[in-house]
Amino acid sequence: MVKCKIKKGDMVEVITGDDKGKKAKVLRVLPKNSQVVVEGCKVAKKAVKPSDKNPKGGFISKEMPIHISNVKKAED
Repeated sequence: MVKCKIKKGDMVEVITGDDKGKKAKVLRVLPKNSQVVVEGCKVAKKAVKPSDKNPKGGFISKEMPIHISNVKKAED
């Protein structure tokens, strides 16, 4: 496990991929996988089965993890 310099709530800039150049807040850090979940970046559409909470089911948009090497801390 690598020590992360990025923490939950930090502002980061995505430096590669479809969301290159976006600046957003870190929602979650996954140190075991060296990944972070960034607000509004790498959004995937996921199918949801019907449940008590969501009786119709359907699709939700969910942020997926990005490797920590693909983001850098943004300076305000």
